[in-house]
Amino acid sequence: MTLNRRSFVTASSALVLGGVLATGACAKPPVRKYELTITDAEWKKRLTPVQYRTLREAATDQPGQSPFLNEHRAGIFSCAGCKLPNFSSKTKFDSGTGWPSFYDHLPNATLTNVDRTLGFERVEVVCRRCGGHLGHVFDDGPAPTGKRYCMNGTALLFKSRLA
Repeated sequence: MTLNRRSFVTASSALVLGGVLATGACAKPPVRKYELTITDAEWKKRLTPVQYRTLREAATDQPGQSPFLNEHRAGIFSCAGCKLPNFSSKTKFDSGTGWPSFYDHLPNATLTNVDRTLGFERVEVVCRRCGGHLGHVFDDGPAPTGKRYCMNGTALLFKSRLA
């Protein structure tokens, strides 16, 4: 058998696809019952199209685009879907990644799922109340937790403590 470009690409693609399927990359997160459960049509009425894509379809914001990157006031970052407070400005830090980042979440505010959608394992962070996709958490953050909650700005709302 001769190896040409076409057979190499075909064989490589089959191996990658087989590996992705074997690792469960296409698996859905666990089915959970959330406190706030509304229909897809109701979510589309409640959210902007960008918020809907992020919170309900797990889209990711473009890096560097969130107005929350430079938000330094004291306050609370809440889920844009259900307004549950998720993060305090006290735990916000500049990760240099282009997304708002926090080293911790508020108590009883988030849940996590294993995410293999890119062919490798990450930890997805969702809102505890509505299950909205907020972003991902990584183990390369600052003390005291060592965590970096890398959040989508379109998934969050901000309320200043001075407001």
